[in-house]
Amino acid sequence: MFWVLLLLLAWAFAGTACARLCLTAVRAAAVETRDAPAGRERDLTLYEAAFLSGGPARVADVTLVSMARQRRLLLAHTGWATVVDPRGRDEMEESVIGAIGPEGQSRIAPVRARAAGAEAVRRLADGLVRAGLAVPEGAGTGVGSAVRQVRVAALAVAALGVTALLLPVPTDTPRLLVGLWFALPLTLSLSCLAIARFEVHPYSRWASPAGQRLLGALTGGPAGDERSFLTSVAVRGIRAIGEPELRAAFTHRDQPWRE
Repeated sequence: MFWVLLLLLAWAFAGTACARLCLTAVRAAAVETRDAPAGRERDLTLYEAAFLSGGPARVADVTLVSMARQRRLLLAHTGWATVVDPRGRDEMEESVIGAIGPEGQSRIAPVRARAAGAEAVRRLADGLVRAGLAVPEGAGTGVGSAVRQVRVAALAVAALGVTALLLPVPTDTPRLLVGLWFALPLTLSLSCLAIARFEVHPYSRWASPAGQRLLGALTGGPAGDERSFLTSVAVRGIRAIGEPELRAAFTHRDQPWRE
């Protein structure tokens, strides 16, 4: 009856993960209801949209692209950044210039990493968390994290079920019945994933439900408008860059950066 122990373990995985997902979804709904009035009255800045879409790294990317488009920063397709105008127009740009260093030239990879960890980005994140638009760092209670746990639990249940069916130990229970018992926790996990897909999708590591709602309400300007282009980069990342040389500057990997 060793398969029964495996079945109990499968139920533990599935039950714990599904319970966490349900509780997280309920808490997220409560926060969204609480912050809904404030969220409707607020417009996201470009940096806020970038953070909610891709976190600190996305904020650094948007700042670099914005400065490059204004010809105040040269981003070479070889993966180097060169300062053209050393005067930052806001604290994010000042962070990027400071990350490049006094020589005015640096590899793009370390610049992105340093700018993403700058104090200006941390203040931006704290403000979004206080406004209920971002998930606190390290909270581990986001819906996306809970959904990933349920996915892992479903895989674990399937693996345990296969293991139980392949056990050479003789049992009085037909293997078909053993498989059906394991199908129950697997069905529970898959059902929770299906419900979450319809009820709380899309999942986000950075944005709270209120933040996701504001991201969904973002509208671009006219075709070719600079604001529309930068908003697209903020929401979609560097894959939204249509200029081959500029995109190559971010994807260059010939000389990986090392501390």
